[in-house]
Amino acid sequence: MKKTTNSISFAKALADPTRQQIMEMICCKWLNVGEIVEIVGVKQSTVSHHLTILKEAGLVNARNEGKHTYYELNQGRVASCCGQILEVFAPESEYDIST
Repeated sequence: MKKTTNSISFAKALADPTRQQIMEMICCKWLNVGEIVEIVGVKQSTVSHHLTILKEAGLVNARNEGKHTYYELNQGRVASCCGQILEVFAPESEYDIST
């Protein structure tokens, strides 16, 4: 996948406040859909939809445990996407931000 495609899917995934809230919640711990629903206060189908978008962008890791799937933020992917956005929109070779 091209870098611009990656940064576009990353930006689209971040464009929704509920997805931002979910990403913050699963930043450093594994949660299942039910736990996320309780905290966010939206329907399970809505949370599942947002998690699908985040998974398609590669921003969450998932693991199955019994009947539940647990999700955690893929911090490496978030860092990589942020770096790609910087490369596209603020390449160091063209701009010196220290002046």
